[in-house]
Amino acid sequence: MSGGSDSQRTSPSAASLSENELPPGYVCSLSEELVAKAREELQEKPEWRLRDVQALRDMVRKEHPTLSTSLDDAFLLRFLRARKFDYDRALQLLVSYHSCRRSWPEVFSNLRPSALKDVLASGFLTVLPHTDPRGCHVVLIRPDRWIPSNYPITENIRAIYLTLEKLIQSEETQDGFPIRIKAVHVVNEPRIFKGIFAIIKPFLKEKIANRFFLHGSDLNSLHTNLPRSILPGEYGGTAGELDTATWNALLLASEDDFVREFCQPVPACDSVEGPALLPEGLAADAQCDDSVRAGKSQLYACY
Repeated sequence: MSGGSDSQRTSPSAASLSENELPPGYVCSLSEELVAKAREELQEKPEWRLRDVQALRDMVRKEHPTLSTSLDDAFLLRFLRARKFDYDRALQLLVSYHSCRRSWPEVFSNLRPSALKDVLASGFLTVLPHTDPRGCHVVLIRPDRWIPSNYPITENIRAIYLTLEKLIQSEETQDGFPIRIKAVHVVNEPRIFKGIFAIIKPFLKEKIANRFFLHGSDLNSLHTNLPRSILPGEYGGTAGELDTATWNALLLASEDDFVREFCQPVPACDSVEGPALLPEGLAADAQCDDSVRAGKSQLYACY
């Protein structure tokens, strides 16, 4: 159905749903420019939006009746947008999303900001206040701020997921994870990192491999991809000193939202089929040796 005409995007449930029966609750917050972009790039048509959501909701109820998931409009719309309104692929992504959460409890159990204060205080990651020219948020990850003796690496992974979940609460970022990694920029990476990446690159999907940029100590190379105007001074930018406190405060203020989403007991009848999948471009293996843990690399990921 993705990319098809109106007649091709009909399902029994969507076709039988009259205008008066559309589920209430969702209010679009996109600008006219973003609505037009979503129509062009995601095949999202405002006049079909809630009917598509209802079609996906019906598929979940019919094909995965025991799946413990939110069925509200805004939540389901994330998955439709991530798969360009292809119902089957959106359903598969939704199931995989929950499969990942269930199969990796050490990451997703009790996932809330107050449980990750040590990671946040370390400055391991933050989100820059300004987006790039494409409107992508820039997540800054600084592995050298992690001291392995202070807390396990899974806490870093939890903080990354917490950040991604917070970012996709905004409609403007909902074209993946439903989230897509547009680019990964690595600076000040140790020499061994380049060798390791050269070995694993042939095994990555071409589109994923092409999104990695290794800049070494050449900040001018970084600036050809990320403008200096959005970067803090320590990366040759003109946006002032790096501020991690603002993003930390934003996360901590969202405590109640994460408690509702990640800290409720899972029903005993809940089941999820299919393999556990991570956001596109992220590896499932959370283990690494001490040489990698001690790396001084600085990693930018644009979403």
